[in-house]
Amino acid sequence: MKTGIKVLAVLMLLAMLVMVSGCTDQTTEETTPAKEATIGYVLWDGEIASTNVMKLVLEEAGYDVEIISVDAGALYQGLADSRFDFTTSAWLPQTQSNYWETYGEDIDSVAVNLEDCRIGLVVPTYVTIDSIDELNGNEEQFNGEIIGIDPGAGIMQATETAIEQYDLNYELTASSSAGMAASLQNSIADEEWAVVTLWSPHWAFNSFDLKYLEDPEGVYGEADHVETLAREGLAEDDPELYAIISRFNWTHEDIQSVMADLAEGVPEEEAARTWVENNPEKVNEWIGEN
Repeated sequence: MKTGIKVLAVLMLLAMLVMVSGCTDQTTEETTPAKEATIGYVLWDGEIASTNVMKLVLEEAGYDVEIISVDAGALYQGLADSRFDFTTSAWLPQTQSNYWETYGEDIDSVAVNLEDCRIGLVVPTYVTIDSIDELNGNEEQFNGEIIGIDPGAGIMQATETAIEQYDLNYELTASSSAGMAASLQNSIADEEWAVVTLWSPHWAFNSFDLKYLEDPEGVYGEADHVETLAREGLAEDDPELYAIISRFNWTHEDIQSVMADLAEGVPEEEAARTWVENNPEKVNEWIGEN
């Protein structure tokens, strides 16, 4: 009888230990903060490429990542308001200077991730003018239209300035990055004259024979770089994430390989994954595993 009581007591003790252990594990699991990151970006092909690549890189580092597309103004405001942790989409010091002037005091400038990025007006090489001021007198050839992208983009504001500065009798038509590229492609297929707002790097320069129109007034300024910006406090809140985005940088060749796949209709994450799988050393360097 006593032996049975001792066995029962031991069993009850073991059961209690299992329950306590389970509760401890559950408490640990519930109190361990998840690694999360929110990336803001604009819907330009290059920024779609870099954002989706960084999403996969951070997931490899153990993060749960959300990406949110917005226009340029909302991107800077979202960083200043801490809606986003970071972006890889800042074209500075020229193209998005107005947004930086408005919100820069409340945003952390982390690092340059892509050098030598140019913007301007671009035409097919078969077009027989070479300068923006030569657009005047050729309105009929171009249907009096400059094909642009989304209205909030810095390149659109620069083009409005160019129309005024060069006294151009043209209408700037807002579209999207994809809409502008499709319009350009259709014009080239029909060997028609077309002028578009465009930038480097862009897959169109690999696909078509294009040229920038010279800008003697310097409206579009010198070449930009693309910068990684973060919300204030990210470095203290998540040093690991901040270190990864600080190390992120790549080349025109890198980004244009992703952009070329996007232009061929490859889904965004698939195009990014192809690059990530083909560049493990660079990915490991960003993560900090080298």
